[in-house]
Amino acid sequence: MQTPITEMFGIDVPILAFTHCRDVVAAVTKAGGMGVLGAVAHSPKQLEIDLAWIEDEVGDLPYGVDLIVPAKYEGSDEGGVSNAEIRAQFPDAHLEFVDDILDRYGVPPLPEGASAASLVTGDDAIFSAKASAPNLEIALAHKSAFIVNALGPPPKHMIDRVKEEGRLLGALAGRPQHAQRHVNVGVDVIIAQGGEAGGHTGEIGSMVLIPEIVDAVAPVPVLGAGGIGRGRQMAAAMALGAQGVWCGSVWLTTEEAETHPTVKKKFLDASSADTIRSRSRTGKPARQLKSAWTEEWENPDTPMPLGMPAQPLLVDQAIARIDRAAHSEDSGAAQLANYFVGQIVGSMNESKPAAQVVFDMVDEFIDACQNLAGFVGE
Repeated sequence: MQTPITEMFGIDVPILAFTHCRDVVAAVTKAGGMGVLGAVAHSPKQLEIDLAWIEDEVGDLPYGVDLIVPAKYEGSDEGGVSNAEIRAQFPDAHLEFVDDILDRYGVPPLPEGASAASLVTGDDAIFSAKASAPNLEIALAHKSAFIVNALGPPPKHMIDRVKEEGRLLGALAGRPQHAQRHVNVGVDVIIAQGGEAGGHTGEIGSMVLIPEIVDAVAPVPVLGAGGIGRGRQMAAAMALGAQGVWCGSVWLTTEEAETHPTVKKKFLDASSADTIRSRSRTGKPARQLKSAWTEEWENPDTPMPLGMPAQPLLVDQAIARIDRAAHSEDSGAAQLANYFVGQIVGSMNESKPAAQVVFDMVDEFIDACQNLAGFVGE
């Protein structure tokens, strides 16, 4: 296939895979697309390890790194705040509510000395420019071809460093005006992410959003995102003007994915109606699987989620306890367990290798294009 995206990155097919799993990054990249490692939960040490491993696997093939480097966040005007300062401001009602959820669902505490996955890797506020700075430098010290900012316009220091190193810069947008702001500050690729997507999203669906953004930023290339996990959806995105696609959720049920086994089973059993945009994990609306956890936070009689970055700090250890205990499918923890996923989850009903997902998408894309061509008379 030839599009501005395949030419820009030197890849065979314009399928970019956002994933937190290095094995998926490598598999998609070797299958002709390009894996993009979501590094928001990586410590600098772990990111060094994973990028070195990816490069050993893919050789000179291009891959990307996705970071969250917001231009504005709590305390940014004062140079940033610490996680300890944010925790000191937690309302008692919220602390009590989190403890109450864990108690009612019988979630045991972490064993003494046990380690658990955590978003918090230091004392600088998570999702802040200061906290993400080391990972940006690590990504640039390696061979990453594409650096993506997942939340808002990239701040100036991020743009300057990426440009200095001769890499390409991407950013997600949920509205045309967001995309225009990205282009104005020097972003090379816009990811038009519709509200169907997993994780942080706006409210506009892909069918409307993609052509709006394509028109707003032309000739800057656009990747369609949100509700895309099959070849027909890829064909639709490109018919709307996108030059490629950005997929995230579809990799969560692949054989390589590191998705929690209980959550993976929930994904495989879920329908497209089983997701919700909830602030319960990050403080910003993020689409995730419905579970007892989201139900608790959506209850109008209980405290509402805090903002970012307070909410993820508030629930970080609770999520770790839930994930550790959720391996027993009949436990209260399993009822609470969930993760970010888009509405495409309704089509994610079979676990298969990530490379096979790429091949199946391309085959269905070709069939869809041929079917469309048949509607056009000579």
